[in-house]
Amino acid sequence: MTSEFRPLDPGRINLMDPLEVQYWCRELGCSTSDLENAVDQAGDHISAVRAQLEQRHAGARPG
Repeated sequence: MTSEFRPLDPGRINLMDPLEVQYWCRELGCSTSDLENAVDQAGDHISAVRAQLEQRHAGARPG
């Protein structure tokens, strides 16, 4: 059932909706905690959240 789920506003992340949180975690390949932290830091726009997650992953790489 959740595989068919689509958010009402695909440009924003609604952390109050558990199905939407599952959807975005699957789409972005992150944990719920990572998603919540990214939204806290960047706001709820998907482009900003995606950039925040990519920045965190880049910073976490050894190098």
